[in-house]
Amino acid sequence: MYNPRMLEKHRHSALLKVTKEIGMKRGILALLVALSMAALVAGGCANKEVVKSEEAVVPKAEPVKVVEAKPEPKVEPAKQVEAPQAEPPKMQQAAKASEAELSFETIYFDYDKSDLRKDAREVLSKNAEILLKSKPDTKIQIEGHCDERGSAEYNLALGERRAKSSLQYLITLGVKADRLSVISYGKEKPAVQGSDEAAWAKNRRAEFVVAK
Repeated sequence: MYNPRMLEKHRHSALLKVTKEIGMKRGILALLVALSMAALVAGGCANKEVVKSEEAVVPKAEPVKVVEAKPEPKVEPAKQVEAPQAEPPKMQQAAKASEAELSFETIYFDYDKSDLRKDAREVLSKNAEILLKSKPDTKIQIEGHCDERGSAEYNLALGERRAKSSLQYLITLGVKADRLSVISYGKEKPAVQGSDEAAWAKNRRAEFVVAK
């Protein structure tokens, strides 16, 4: 017999069963989704750790030091040393003449006299030895001088006599006459300025100068 109440009860039981099954499926589906999400999160963290560990293993490259090249020292060209220039002949002759004049000694005379004293003859002997041995080619000019007393004309003549007496004595000692000449300056070239016997004694003289 058809029983409506039993049919309704049967439908209700079937509906509950279906609802339970759907709920269970949804729960399983949610669980699966949760598990999948957890797996994805765990996988991402593991990848990050692996990357970090790999980064730690790779050593950092040290910066390359650039060594600046030192500039080469400049080599200066060698300076040319100029050879000393030879002195012109005239300068050489002047130098030789000055050297020779320093080696000859002056002789002195008594007042108003032109004869040779003993000390004058000794000096002339030394001068003659220089002319004969050390300077055999040198020519000498003998200068006669006087002190300031007397006239200019008289002293010029007196100076000439003094120079000639010196020349004659050198010739007797062996000096050739063509190497000797005389000149008188009288009182015009005093060796010492003064108007006393000490100055006059130095001015009465004969000097020996290398002829130019």
